[in-house]
This record gives sequence, structure tokens and C-alpha cells, in this order.
Amino acid sequence: MDTMRERFAAVTTELLDSDPRLAVVLAVISSDRFSDAARAHPDRVIDVGIREQLLVGATGGLALAGLRPIAHTFASFLTERAFEQVKLDIGHQGVGAVLVSAGASYDIAAGGRTHQAPGDVALLDTLDGWTVHVPGHPDEADALLRHAAADGDSRVYVRLSDHSNVAPRPVSPGRFQVLREGRAGVVLAVGPMLDAVLDATAGRDVTVLYASTVRPFDAATVREATARTDAADLVVVEPYLAGTSSAHAAEALADVPHRVLALGTRRAELRHYGTWQEHVAGHGLDAQSLRARIDAFLRV
Repeated sequence: MDTMRERFAAVTTELLDSDPRLAVVLAVISSDRFSDAARAHPDRVIDVGIREQLLVGATGGLALAGLRPIAHTFASFLTERAFEQVKLDIGHQGVGAVLVSAGASYDIAAGGRTHQAPGDVALLDTLDGWTVHVPGHPDEADALLRHAAADGDSRVYVRLSDHSNVAPRPVSPGRFQVLREGRAGVVLAVGPMLDAVLDATAGRDVTVLYASTVRPFDAATVREATARTDAADLVVVEPYLAGTSSAHAAEALADVPHRVLALGTRRAELRHYGTWQEHVAGHGLDAQSLRARIDAFLRV
């Protein structure tokens, strides 16, 4: 199976051939994957070098010129290093763009803290009007990338990761999917956390929801799912900073007594290199750790 990042390059290269409004802006990262596209479309595949602020600034300029730009680099460089440009050159200018990151929270753990971005979605939550896709499989990344590229002048963040579920789920941007129903509570799995959540809740009388799009937050499905349980207890399992979606979950359930357990990466820095799999376990996001934490919270 190919990776989400490989699928991104293939899909975007294809879209460049069919959509003259599309442009890709790179900052060295993944430029080798776009060499053929750059030869075919030298005016719409732009590599600005190792200048992430310029990457986003140029993206905003292309959007002002009427193009649909896609900016790509590692998550920490795209959302953290260039955050001011995301805020001003895209948001303040009132233009749309697609930001596609790679590396997720700790895919590149061997690169150290500079290459880790567990706070990327929380950071974008400080801005208005962003759609956030967190695919859990390359097939989902494929569908969500196509949707984002064709989504008018909207502002979209697509978060790619090496961490992937075994099988894809149908993509329904803006809607959470109900995969399993139960009475003891609701567990919302985001993107690549689904397989671990399904393993952790196997044999438990709980509802499992799946989200490959987290912003906008599908409050209606959360309300409907919790209304069918014995208590409005919600567990949110995200592959980034724990609590990122807590405010959205609380707002969705504001009119009923409820409890929310937020599971994700811990705020404390995990000061080890290792692999992304080891970081998943280190943050307690493997199936065994999730089962213990979910069982204790839902008392199942």
C-alpha cells in the first residue's frame, strides 16, 4: 500500500493536468515527487526553497491572482513556523488555499522536536473558517484532496500521516460516521486512531463514531449518538494534542449534563527519538492503553 504522502503527489500531479486553476507551492520538501509535474507545468509548480514563510506568502499571492494554490511541507513548518503568514496572507486577505502537511504529530520522530507538530490543529483552531481533514487511509486522503482542490475558494488543511488504518472508510466531509452503536457511551475516533479505537472497544457496549473531517465539528451527529446512550459520556481520541476538540465537544452537548474524556498526545514532550509507533505507545494511544482509559471512564 502506498502512503498518504505518495498518494498526495500522484493525485495532485493528475489534478494539475486537468485543472488550469490549480497551483502547487513547495519548500524543497517533496519537490522530487513533483519533478514531472514541474516540467509539464513550470508556471504552476513553484519551489521557493527552504523558506516556509515565503511558501505561505506566495500561496496567498497566487490565491489573490485567482488560482487555487496547494501549499505543502512538514506540519511543523507549515502551521507553526509560518503561522503568521497563514493568519495574515490567507486569513486576513480573505482568500482560500489548501495547506497539505506531512509528518503529523511525530512521524519524523528521529528528526527531533523541530519536526513534531502535535499542536497543529489546535493552532489552526485560533483562526476562523478553516476546514480540517484528517484522513485515516491513503484512499481517504485521495478523496479528501480532490474535494479540497475543487472546494471553491475555501480554506482547507489536510493532515497527512504515515500512521494509517488497515482499511479505508467512505469519505463524507463534514459528517461523522456511526460505525458501532452501544449504550454505555460514545467514542469518537479521528483519522488514523480508528483501528486502535475499534480494538480497544471490542466487546464493549459503546457507540463508535469516525471522523476524517474534524472541522467543521459535526455537533449534530455527536448529539444524536449521545442521546441514544444511558449517559451523555463522550471520549474523543485524536492523533494530536489531547483536548484539541474538547471545546467543540462541550458546545455540542451544552444543553445536557455530560462528561468528555479527551485523549491524544500529552502536553509533556516525549524526549525520545524512536519511531512513530513507539510514540503512539508512549502517549498512551495504543489499543491496550486506550482500552484501560476508556473502560475506566465509561465504567464498562
